[in-house]
Amino acid sequence: MTLHELIQSLKTDGGKIVMLVSDGIGGLPMAPGGPTELEAAKTPNLDALATQGVLGMSTPILPGITPGSGPGHLGLFGYDPLEFQIGRGVLEAAGIAFPVGPNDVCIRCNFCTVDENGLITDRRAGRIPTEESSEVVKLLRAVKIPGVEIFVEPVKEHRFVVVFRGEGLGGNVADTDPQKTGLAPLDPVAKDEASKKTAEVAKEFYRQAREILKGQPKANCLTMRGFANKPSLPSYKELYGLNAAAIAVYPMYKGLASLVGMDLVGSPKSLEEEVEVLKENWDKYDFFFVHFKYTDSRGEDGDFDAKVKMIEELDKVVPAIAALKPACLVVTGDHSTPAKMASHSFHPVPTMIVSDLARTDSCNAYNETEASRGGLGHFQAIHIMPMAMAHAGRLEKFGA
Repeated sequence: MTLHELIQSLKTDGGKIVMLVSDGIGGLPMAPGGPTELEAAKTPNLDALATQGVLGMSTPILPGITPGSGPGHLGLFGYDPLEFQIGRGVLEAAGIAFPVGPNDVCIRCNFCTVDENGLITDRRAGRIPTEESSEVVKLLRAVKIPGVEIFVEPVKEHRFVVVFRGEGLGGNVADTDPQKTGLAPLDPVAKDEASKKTAEVAKEFYRQAREILKGQPKANCLTMRGFANKPSLPSYKELYGLNAAAIAVYPMYKGLASLVGMDLVGSPKSLEEEVEVLKENWDKYDFFFVHFKYTDSRGEDGDFDAKVKMIEELDKVVPAIAALKPACLVVTGDHSTPAKMASHSFHPVPTMIVSDLARTDSCNAYNETEASRGGLGHFQAIHIMPMAMAHAGRLEKFGA
């Protein structure tokens, strides 16, 4: 019996669950003996919850493995990221409600800035504002490749989606982002025979796009990431018996939530607006995924102090969420993004469960040091959903 089969056999009605995900929340000290971002932040509300709940450290995939955002969130949702693999391109396309079809390959693209030698000077084109990047995206719709239908859609800031539609297109193509400045974008290389046509189409798309973009002041080039076909996933309703809602600002996270059958509710532009959407929809759903992006992006920028401030912003909305009295409140992240590394990392993520059914531990703050000694211990992220279900009274006894 698989974990999913077990959950399906035990699921029952119960209380409401809120999963508050602070993207990239885990961190590291900037110097030995110093605090992590969470430990440096003033978080009275999260710390108060820590005294009422139980803490632990979750491993997004496996020890030592650094997750992308897609696998990280799949694990939180209870899907083994090694079994259910979703490319970033599909997540971005689903997040903007693009109707992904069976003959589509979706690609998450970034505008970038290159110098006169074609070397990347800024991987995100200065985080070009969405209103500017949307106009540049329209220019790329002039790209034409025989035998393939091409869709180019804006997402947010420097991000956009390209979809190739046609027969014989596989999604197993290597990213073209070298992940460092001072290097040129890489060639799209097929990783299997079925994806060779896609790689050739991507090369031609890049060639034409490069000509179109060469006069742009910021977005004068692009990188291509997360080539992917549409996956097949059991829905939250099928798996957990939950009417689930997703509340997020960034499209990619909406996309993943929609792929597992969550309803996308509201159009929030800030964390405060997300909480208002949560309140407005409280009586309509059993499960709420609430996503906060900026702890991750500030960590990726390598800005320790800015990440601390974002954690403190998160802390401010916690009382409004707790006041709704969910049967189970989960506070966690999809991965760690230490400012020290300016990237995602393999480090476990501090995770907290607050519930009347929680066996409280001696932790008195929500951070890495406290969570590492918490009552939940160290566990894989795919077990968060079963624990949330249990703490919300939604799992029956197994066996006689």
